[in-house]
Amino acid sequence: MRQILTILFVLTVYLVTAQTGTIRGTVIEDESGFTVIGANVLVKDTDRGTVTDLDGEFSISIAPGTYSVQISYIGFQTLTIADVEVVAGEVNALGEIRLGDDTQQLQEVVVTGKAIRTTEAALMTIKKKAPAMLDGISSARMQLTGDATAVEAAKRVTGVSIEGGKYVYVRGLGDRYSKTTLNGVDIPGLDPDRNTIQMDIFPTNLIDNLVVSKNFTADMPADFTGGLLNIETKDFPEERILSASVSLGYNPQMNLTNDFLTYDGGDTDFLGFDDGARALPVGADAERIPTPISGNTDREVGDFIRSFNPELGANRETSLLDYSASFSIGNQFDLNNQREGKLGYIFSLSYRNDYTYYDDVFYGEYQRVADPADYELIYANDQFGQLGEQNILIGGLAGLAYKTKLSKYRFTAMRLQNGENRAGKFTIDNNGDAVGQSGYIALSDNLEYNQRSLSNFLLNGTHVLGESGWEIDWRGSMTISSSDDPDIRKTAFTVSPVDTNFVAGAGGNPSRIWRYLDETNTVGRLDITKNYTFRGENAKLKFGGSHTFKERDYEILFYDIQFFGGSTSFDPIPNDVLVDENIFPTGNIYYQSGNNTPNPNEYNSTVNNTAFYVSNEADLLPNLKTIFGVRAENFVQRHTGRDQRFASGDPGGNNLENEAVLDDLDFFPSVNLIYSLQKEQNLRAAYSRTIARPSFKELSFAQIIDPVTNRIFNGSLFSIQDWDGNLVATRIDNIDLRWELFMEGGQIFSISGFYKRFDQPIELVRLPQAATSAEFQPRNVGNGQLFGLEFEVRKKLNFISPALENFSFSGNVTVVESQIDMTNAEFNNRQLFEREGQTIENTRQMAGQAPYVINAGITYGNLEKGIDAGLFYNVKGETLEIVGTGLYPDVFFQPFHSLNFSFNKKLGAEQNTTLDFGINNILNDKVESFYQSFEATPQVFNRVNPGVSVSVGISHNF
Repeated sequence: MRQILTILFVLTVYLVTAQTGTIRGTVIEDESGFTVIGANVLVKDTDRGTVTDLDGEFSISIAPGTYSVQISYIGFQTLTIADVEVVAGEVNALGEIRLGDDTQQLQEVVVTGKAIRTTEAALMTIKKKAPAMLDGISSARMQLTGDATAVEAAKRVTGVSIEGGKYVYVRGLGDRYSKTTLNGVDIPGLDPDRNTIQMDIFPTNLIDNLVVSKNFTADMPADFTGGLLNIETKDFPEERILSASVSLGYNPQMNLTNDFLTYDGGDTDFLGFDDGARALPVGADAERIPTPISGNTDREVGDFIRSFNPELGANRETSLLDYSASFSIGNQFDLNNQREGKLGYIFSLSYRNDYTYYDDVFYGEYQRVADPADYELIYANDQFGQLGEQNILIGGLAGLAYKTKLSKYRFTAMRLQNGENRAGKFTIDNNGDAVGQSGYIALSDNLEYNQRSLSNFLLNGTHVLGESGWEIDWRGSMTISSSDDPDIRKTAFTVSPVDTNFVAGAGGNPSRIWRYLDETNTVGRLDITKNYTFRGENAKLKFGGSHTFKERDYEILFYDIQFFGGSTSFDPIPNDVLVDENIFPTGNIYYQSGNNTPNPNEYNSTVNNTAFYVSNEADLLPNLKTIFGVRAENFVQRHTGRDQRFASGDPGGNNLENEAVLDDLDFFPSVNLIYSLQKEQNLRAAYSRTIARPSFKELSFAQIIDPVTNRIFNGSLFSIQDWDGNLVATRIDNIDLRWELFMEGGQIFSISGFYKRFDQPIELVRLPQAATSAEFQPRNVGNGQLFGLEFEVRKKLNFISPALENFSFSGNVTVVESQIDMTNAEFNNRQLFEREGQTIENTRQMAGQAPYVINAGITYGNLEKGIDAGLFYNVKGETLEIVGTGLYPDVFFQPFHSLNFSFNKKLGAEQNTTLDFGINNILNDKVESFYQSFEATPQVFNRVNPGVSVSVGISHNF
């Protein structure tokens, strides 16, 4: 009987819902952009009405028809929206409804319901009134421009540049000084050593807005300098979301080519993870593995060798087109006729498969020569060939929200799974005339697989305590992530005039690496706000705290092939190396472990960061808003690990057991002044102190080799001659100025200036002591500073001619002059290789800081025809990538001129179907980094050619 009653209840609710429609909207103050809580909303000539909730939102269910909706609130003019059409089973979303102060106009204002969709204007109002200097893009603008993912939308934000097609950098500063948060909470990305998350995983129909804070306020985390990008996802969709999309991409260089390099993996590679085909063989992690001299039987040794996958060579096959698909659903509904509140939900699932193939990839290692009269660089090691990559990304996002009039609860869960299969064939040319090099030619096959996963959970509550002016917001988030590289294989045949074989001192013996990384990130945050009146004006006191706990476990296991009784000649066919006749005891091949006990490439690190802050916002003088705040962060990072000397039994080596490698208590003051020159003009000034801290990897004894380039990363804890192993955080003083002019329709013009002073910045330095291999280490270098100017304009072109009504221009330029004062060690090393006619100064450009960033775009938008098109250009200037010393010159990343075109056409009477077309890298530019030295011809450090790609897609809103 209970089941029958339940079914009848559900059917009744469905029939009632189907016979009514819904009117929804959000009421905001026109002057401040803040939402209005408790505004009265009445459907005229009916008994239906409600009041707005803590988000300023309302929802009214009513029979089909055409109505007038009246919104009123004490101190504001009454607004009536006429001709609001209600259709059974559908939502009429009125968008943001702006109430003006009642001193502006006493009589009631009547407008039509179709016209009030001003999300972009609301964002401009928030930008104008915000304590920090903000730039951003709203969901309305994303919908207008047709941007499919967050990374496409972020390209349009002032001062933003995109790295690798997925990571956001602000003001030309690198990843160390940029930060990304999700719904106001720290979240690590799929690359655990980056501050920024992959932005191409977020579909724009789930995003409320993207906002970049250019300067610090006390309620923000202090570990950013260039900018803090926050992604705010929807919790209560304004309208029902039910959409699906598919797209195809084609690059003549990468897709449908029969030269694509790959290798056989597992059956679940298409889902972004390995099924065990690359798993570490049983017993391989033991302290002693079976070898001819380990005391094991011949059969045990042979069986152990055969437990390793025998495939060591890359295969060629035809690559497919790039393709992707996504599905999103979301809605909100009232519970029990609104007496119990509202429930909202949102869900998205996306899948992407991309192919990348470079047929002329080049990695170079170059040196200066001893003769100061010889300017040209000589090569130490050149590696060139072909590289194929297949990248799978699956993303899922689910959210559930419950809201009453004065409280809101939200739960969000996100899961990302990423798998990248890489295979390469290279020729290695080693120059025996270079310092530390033996001289050889080798043919190398490289096989890699990286699988990464991230699971994030957020629980958030917001409470407004009646009319007391108090608001409480609490958030708790946990992220569990992993990044594994199972069975990285490198097989390099050394070529001689007589034969090809394996030579340990040249191309090396065939090797295999397993890498494991697991990390947990837990954040708790509490913010309390008190709204009050100061001298007749609104003021705000805000205080709160947070605690972040992070833990990482990392391990590398290494194995290589050895030859019992000596090596013999081999045909250069990698897949023939591990055939039965070559395996011990029939042959002479066996595997040797390169892992000591304890393992020097294994560590555990933790971070505890406890923060408290207080800030106050008030108008101390007419038209002058002041925001004073201070934040305290107690940051403790502990490390358990050891160096190679200790792991090899030398008691003089270093061994850390849960030792604090970073223990800092810092105070971060901030002052923001906003002077309102006119209603639509602001003059801003700000000072703040922020910080940039080393990562887990940087504060370790880890030695991590890139199996493709053979370049080695060394953790900073290694003390090497002029480096004491004591890496400390970088503290930054920031001064910002901005004049901004806001115009109707989201148009804007602004000029900004900024200055930053860096105390002991961290940069990646080439180790001069490592002559036989290319090794790098993060170090504190001399103090630095930079000066910058930023210009932004967003303007419709109808001022030129009425025929250009639908055209707009947006552009922003950031120009920066940076300077590092070298340490004595760096300055002396550079002077050792000073060229004739050269005068080495003790200052240089800051690593990672682009001297300029340019974003420009011309867009065409016609809402009636459902057409949106744009041509967008982005470039950042020549940037110091790696600091060279002495024998090794600096490496500079070259400007990459990105010119992209997009076209979107909405189809159907309701414009629910959208066709997308895009062309990327129209200029066919290459991604390159060069060694540069005084009067020398630049030489290639890295070079790949991404080619020109074309994409086409279709999406439909059901």
